This record gives sequence, structure tokens and C-alpha cells, in this order.
Amino acid sequence: MRRPATDAEARALASGVRLRIIRLCLDRALTNKEIAERLDANPATVLHHVRTLVATGFLVPQEERRGPRGSREVPYLSTRKSWQLDGGGADQAMLEAFHHELALLEGETGAANLARLGLRLTPEEWQELQDRFQLLLDEYANREGTEGRPYSIFLAMYEDRSRD
Repeated sequence: MRRPATDAEARALASGVRLRIIRLCLDRALTNKEIAERLDANPATVLHHVRTLVATGFLVPQEERRGPRGSREVPYLSTRKSWQLDGGGADQAMLEAFHHELALLEGETGAANLARLGLRLTPEEWQELQDRFQLLLDEYANREGTEGRPYSIFLAMYEDRSRD
């Protein structure tokens, strides 16, 4: 069951970088250094984002381990909490994260399946469509196991005011 995001959760999700960190740590725990390398970002900046995500329950620290030179490393794993929240005003952050992830596919033919569709629906049909998509996405999000290739879905549904 979804619930509205708290103010702190909404602020945490209003960053494209934080959304990407949550996604990076979805399947396996990564250290701050590993996250920074994957994002091609400053480790100190990434640590700020990681701490915000831990404080708001989107990441959870795993058991501390020793790095190659004996340094202390803490890997972080996504809690999947972001999927349980509604709203939060993260629309622009989601677009930013989507653009960064899409850019990683640049030049790969057929790497992304994009589609646009314009419809005319009654309010009841609109609600039915939203509910059906939500049920389908929830079904796949709640499947157990980490087998298979990683895929991401970006879905935007909105009233098209340009066609009024």
C-alpha cells in the first residue's frame, strides 16, 4: 500500500542524483566510493547524498568491510521504500535521472523502447488506466529474486493540455 511522502522523504527524492543512487543500490550493496565512480562524481558530494538517503530510510548500511588498503568501507543497499510512496514532487528529479540513464545507452540501436500515445478518456477510464498500470508495475516490483538483466521503466501519464 502506498502512502504520501513526508516532507523529509519528498526533499530526499527531489534530487536526480539521489534517485540514481537508490537505483544503483537496488540489486547489490555499494560503497560510497563505488557509487561515486559509477556516477563519475565527487565522493564527498555523493556521501552527502548517501547520508540523506540513509537518514530518510531509502538506503540501509550493510556490514562494514575492509577495503583493499585496510580502510573501512560501508556498503549501502536500497530499501525499495521509494516504490511505496506517492507524490513527493520528484517529477523533475525523475526526468533528470531518466535523462542520465538514457544517455548511458547513446548509440545503442534499440536499447530503449520509447512510445507516445494520445488518448481521449472519460475520468473513469483515466482512473482505470492509471490503476491498471499501477497494479502491473507493483506486480513486477514485488517479485522476488535478482536473476536476469536489470531494466528500468519510466512512465509518464498526464493530461495533454496542448490538445484542449
